[in-house]
Amino acid sequence: MESRNDTETAAFAVEKVYSLAKAAYAAFGIDTDNAIKAASNIPISIHCWQGDDVTGFEGAAGLSGGILATGNYPGRARNGDELRADAEFAFSLIPGEKRFSLHALYAETDGKKVQRDELAPEHFKKWMDWSAAKKINLDFNPSFFSHPLSHAGTLCCADKNTRDFWIRHGKASRNIASAFGANQGSHAVNNIWIPDGSKDIPADRLSPRQRLLDALDEIFSAKASAGVLTDTLESKLFGIGSESYVAGSHEFYLGYAASKGIGLCMDTGHFHPTETIADKISATLLFVPSLLIHFSRGIRWDSDHVTIFSDDLRDVCREIVRQNCPQRINIALDYFDASINRIAAWVIGTRSLRKGFLEAFLEPAALLRDAENSGRNHERLALMEEFKTLPFGAVWDKLCLDAGTPVGSGWLGSVGEYEKTALAGRK
Repeated sequence: MESRNDTETAAFAVEKVYSLAKAAYAAFGIDTDNAIKAASNIPISIHCWQGDDVTGFEGAAGLSGGILATGNYPGRARNGDELRADAEFAFSLIPGEKRFSLHALYAETDGKKVQRDELAPEHFKKWMDWSAAKKINLDFNPSFFSHPLSHAGTLCCADKNTRDFWIRHGKASRNIASAFGANQGSHAVNNIWIPDGSKDIPADRLSPRQRLLDALDEIFSAKASAGVLTDTLESKLFGIGSESYVAGSHEFYLGYAASKGIGLCMDTGHFHPTETIADKISATLLFVPSLLIHFSRGIRWDSDHVTIFSDDLRDVCREIVRQNCPQRINIALDYFDASINRIAAWVIGTRSLRKGFLEAFLEPAALLRDAENSGRNHERLALMEEFKTLPFGAVWDKLCLDAGTPVGSGWLGSVGEYEKTALAGRK
């Protein structure tokens, strides 16, 4: 265990190195204190489903509908109390403002069987009480997968009874998210993603999309309360079992969102592996009221690896900061890795994303724009390269120190201890 003197010595070292880094950035007109504050104030919605491999509390034996979590690392949360405890511990290791995102299948119904189209805010009372006590705002997602009625499609299903079930689920989810927003005094994002598609080449691409359009119109027929609910739609290029065709494509949802005034969700792992969403942000913000960015990491066909401080992540963070419209962009994580310690996965991904925003706020935006507007593109490129080697790590350590969270890899020991005391007994 680290002694008080060791802690004070480490803190002194961080402050000393930071003072040198602060001077280096100041030479380019950048205030690192302001950058730390700005990066820390961006809310990151951390996803509950990393804590239990998207299993939920319905008693499901496995996942289906384009969802797959691989691995069997011990210690998966088995109920709401364990999931909340794990999340709280992860939060203690993550600097900056945080939110928590729930899926519908995390309802707590006291052992009663409640169909998804009958879910109501009362089934999330424990979550709302926890949210209020911990001052952690909640977001929501209807669950259109891992259900007996999802195998033949959901909002696109040709069977009207099945489609109506999922329409009712979509409406119920908006009511739950609205209750979250009212309870926390801040909007809750309600994000719709469906797995509907085709494994092989379809003969009719239009009819499922026409049914999806009509179903969405019905789900959104009730007007959202201002400041309480933000609706978004999430596309995907392909999924497991829908490799050839996905009804809810980027083009479909972009057109729907722009024409209906609905928010658009873009997941960094839901596009072609060579396609980045950084360029899409400014383009789509001209036509939709808000964006939700899901950060994940695609590797070949799988889009849900733990987020890391990659070039793609850094590009998206820079673009978000350059747009200077945080009130129109919501930030969330969306990955699930069951092969490693789940709390570590939360911490790694969220700290990496926070790093990305800090680096973005340390960019010499004014200098870059001045060089670009004056036609000195060689200077713009040179400055971009120069800033890659400025002492960014020292500023990150200072952000963590100020937040009262571990500096560097210091959090790993805490996770190891928590694994022994809290996770080891779970079967």
